[in-house]
Amino acid sequence: MAVKHILVVDDEIGIRELLRDILQDEGYQVQLAENAAAARAVRLHQRPDLVLLDIWMPDCDGITLLKEWANSSQLTMPVVMMSGHGTIDTAVEATRIGAFDFLEKPIALQKLLKTVTAALKHGEQAPKSEMNLASLGKSPIVTALKDRLDKIAVSISPSPVLLIGAKGCGAELCARYLQEAASPWLALTEFSRLVEAPLDILEEVRGGVLYIAEITQLNKAEQKALLLVIAKSDKYHVRVVCGTSENLPRLQAESLFDYNLFQALSAVSLNIPALDDHKEDIPDLVVAITNLQLEMAGLDYREFDIAALNALRNADWPGELAQLEAVIRNLLQTSLGEKVTLADVNRVLHQFDDRQNLSPKADVTSTAKSRIKATGASPALDKQLLDQPLREARDDFERMYFDYHIKLAANNMSKLAEIAGLERTHLYRKLKQLGIKTKG
Repeated sequence: MAVKHILVVDDEIGIRELLRDILQDEGYQVQLAENAAAARAVRLHQRPDLVLLDIWMPDCDGITLLKEWANSSQLTMPVVMMSGHGTIDTAVEATRIGAFDFLEKPIALQKLLKTVTAALKHGEQAPKSEMNLASLGKSPIVTALKDRLDKIAVSISPSPVLLIGAKGCGAELCARYLQEAASPWLALTEFSRLVEAPLDILEEVRGGVLYIAEITQLNKAEQKALLLVIAKSDKYHVRVVCGTSENLPRLQAESLFDYNLFQALSAVSLNIPALDDHKEDIPDLVVAITNLQLEMAGLDYREFDIAALNALRNADWPGELAQLEAVIRNLLQTSLGEKVTLADVNRVLHQFDDRQNLSPKADVTSTAKSRIKATGASPALDKQLLDQPLREARDDFERMYFDYHIKLAANNMSKLAEIAGLERTHLYRKLKQLGIKTKG
């Protein structure tokens, strides 16, 4: 078994050395830091198995340092706070931020060893490092989002919640924010379970959160089953949280989404801001994502220079947070220098600009343009179409649109979904609604 590494942070040399001697006698590897700055430097380059952190230090108090680690996704190890004159309020705040426990000085030997053993065991059982809502940023728009989630979280009844935002926007981070500490979590992907055994799902996640990433992927039977789950969720103290990037009112109006389920979900709904709406958070997000990636991959610490961070901040992010994470992973794995530079960022951001690397969607579009040019066909709309009421005109246009692109895609539904910018499930429903039959 590997020797556990413990970081002791305390501005009193006598306490630091006493704790070091005790813990080394117990077989632990101990590193000392005399203040918050030294502790930051240690955490930047490695992950201790446990931190014993004094609250009252001259340069920066322990609570502030704990918050910094939490906000930059570096609070991935158990932290035990220490204080000679702590209060209950301070202990509660530290626990809320993420501290494992609180020790009052002078610390009894048995209490110290028992707490250290429990904290290390907790660290071994903790889930892998991941982003959290604190990592999303500190801008006013993100702060307001957190405040709204706080109001929802403290509600007596765990009402269902609908999170609305583009794919990759971080909806799951918001859903996990609503999860109480140590309570069950289920990200449901086998939607047939809703129909087959809805009460089993509720029992499995009793007292926790049931999360569905994209609610429009459920068929009509599954939507009705989810409505039943929501109706019985209060009895099991389960909060149902659903995400969507689709226009639910439009789908409901077109009878593609259950009316009663839409009403139940829309009672408590939140828009998740797009990354382009809080670009000032991107530098902090880059640091947080980098710390997590380096820790999970076991790589040496790498820093982004100022020009690289500015380029990432000014870039467009149609793929939202998921795209930013992918770009950072790419940069950490493929950059050659000691720092990630502007040249590295430009290399990755523009790697698909070359026309030889066009996506299937672009290839099909180019084919369509060349066919129009070759046949002399005009893309202009027929006047008869424009003279119809809006709903009928829209339906006729959509039939023309899909008939045209089905032929270009050679009945390949994957290509057609990519061209139309629709989920496969939504695409099939749309084609069925329009009365369009396909061979694939």
